Amino acid sequence: MQTEIGATPYQFNIALMVFLVAYALFEVPSNILLKKLRPSRWLAFLMVAWGGITMGLGAVKSFQATAGVRFLLGMFEAGLFPGLVYYCTFWYRNDERSVRMAFILASATLAGAFGGAIAYGIGHMNGAGGLAAWRWLFIIEGAPSCLSAVLVWFFLPDYPEEVLTGRMREVAMARLRVEGSKSTERSMTWADAKETLTDWRLYGHYVIYFGISVPFSSLSLFSPSIVAGLGYVDLKAQLMTVPPYAVAYVFQLLVSYSADRFNARGLHSAALAIVGAIGFIASALLPPDAYNARYGCLIVATTGAFACIPPLLGWITSNVFSTASVGLAIAINVSVGAGLGQIPGVWIYKAEERSQGFPTGHWVNAAMLLMVATGTIGLRFMYAHRNRKLLRKSAGKEVRLYKL
Repeated sequence: MQTEIGATPYQFNIALMVFLVAYALFEVPSNILLKKLRPSRWLAFLMVAWGGITMGLGAVKSFQATAGVRFLLGMFEAGLFPGLVYYCTFWYRNDERSVRMAFILASATLAGAFGGAIAYGIGHMNGAGGLAAWRWLFIIEGAPSCLSAVLVWFFLPDYPEEVLTGRMREVAMARLRVEGSKSTERSMTWADAKETLTDWRLYGHYVIYFGISVPFSSLSLFSPSIVAGLGYVDLKAQLMTVPPYAVAYVFQLLVSYSADRFNARGLHSAALAIVGAIGFIASALLPPDAYNARYGCLIVATTGAFACIPPLLGWITSNVFSTASVGLAIAINVSVGAGLGQIPGVWIYKAEERSQGFPTGHWVNAAMLLMVATGTIGLRFMYAHRNRKLLRKSAGKEVRLYKL
């Protein structure tokens, strides 16, 4: 692709980065619109727009066109993930969310695994219909999103209080009375925004999510390049990206279930971040030609980096207590993390370091994951301290505690 559009390596990275700029800018307005326009309508619109623009990437012929289309892609993709996280808060209690968010993120992880396999298969289509294989890749990957949007528009239930009836509705409302977001609550006001923006503990969550987004984005973007640096080439490099994603998929689900089950989201995320950091550190220290060992380290690093994310998302949604505020907090969290946090990930795996085993990328990712581990442990003890204060002040009355 880079060769056909006539882009230098620097320009190609810029084209990757403008997507993230748009992604960061449009998170917050998108979550506000989801509440105003209904989840089924807004998510379906984002899906069809994203799919159409992805297919359009298959037609770009210059760096300028690529950068422009990538910006539009980021604008419409921005709302999907935080929108799905926000949507979960209308349907699930705090101790049920991490595993549901794990299914969402794990689906993206699984798509990454299939993406490598699909790219391997589409590589054999090079020249079919007069199009290069990478153009077919965008066309084929964009089409299912457009088709799925139709199902979302007509069949995705918006809110439990609207679609459920009878005894089922009563049970759902009782379950979600304290811990669920409500469609009947007012849309966000300036007072809600001010309260959320000045709640300084949330900035700890944002910084942590920034840290985890660096390894997440760099692995998502450069796994084929990293694998190629392990001695695999061309189509086989695409195929060999599948096992790290597949293992990460399983661990995301297991870790998230355990984090919710034992009310230990912070400690689970810290433990997996340390596991990921160990994988990156070992990759950086091993000789560049230790291909098998470094490939094993890549699996460990990917698993640790990806598996600690769903509990972090479940954690922040569980510790924000109003419908308007939780939508804004989720959007800012993903904007700072998945938007701004992914920008460094575009630059840390340098093509000129391939023969050395990409040490800069591995060390930066290890440092970010150790920061995540430190931050989550700090937040966990801060919330425990606040809970003790709340219990002392409650004088035996029921009080809502922060999740750990």
